[in-house]
Amino acid sequence: MIVDDSKPVRRLIATFLRDLVDEFVECPDGSEALKAYTEHQPDLVLMDIEMKQVNGLEATRAIKTAFPKAHVYVVSQWDSPALREAAKIAGAEGYVSKVSLQPLRSFFENR
Repeated sequence: MIVDDSKPVRRLIATFLRDLVDEFVECPDGSEALKAYTEHQPDLVLMDIEMKQVNGLEATRAIKTAFPKAHVYVVSQWDSPALREAAKIAGAEGYVSKVSLQPLRSFFENR
């Protein structure tokens, strides 16, 4: 599942991972993420941080509270030790900067 408010970014990530993933679920905001997760039970969630209604940290926390075994990874254009720590506290298993999406492939290749 890709949660990002930018449709071009969602398309970019999906295209980058197309050979490793059979199906993608997309959400344009964190406000829809828990419902989509509940409905589709995806193997992994790739979560942006900055979104208009509900940010990715809040959405990650909601998903992990309802589904403790969910695998959520933050994918953000913003990167700092403080954001990485906040993502970890929210329940994210990893953090990838949009500057290089290459680490995303390992999340799927190792499943």
